[in-house]
Amino acid sequence: MQTLEKVCGRIGYPKTIRVDNGSEFISRDLDLWAYANDVTLDFSRPGKPTDNGFIEAFNSKLRAECLNAHWFMSLADAREKLEGWPLSWFALQTTAGQR
Repeated sequence: MQTLEKVCGRIGYPKTIRVDNGSEFISRDLDLWAYANDVTLDFSRPGKPTDNGFIEAFNSKLRAECLNAHWFMSLADAREKLEGWPLSWFALQTTAGQR
């Protein structure tokens, strides 16, 4: 929840977060956080990755441009190297009208 709070503190709270049915997204904590912040959790259909095309593209870009492109010596090193990446990627997608 700390990461969500940090990101939302920078760019604001979304109206909706699209999630799959992975264990990290079906937790009571996430449900309570979403309710408290007036955020709707939009669950994709099980076994339908095409429901999350934007997210699948994000994950692919993250792996290609960040995870496969850098060696991380520690968690702190990873945080430093990846700090601004998602914000700049989302900004590009938003200005391109793809979000």
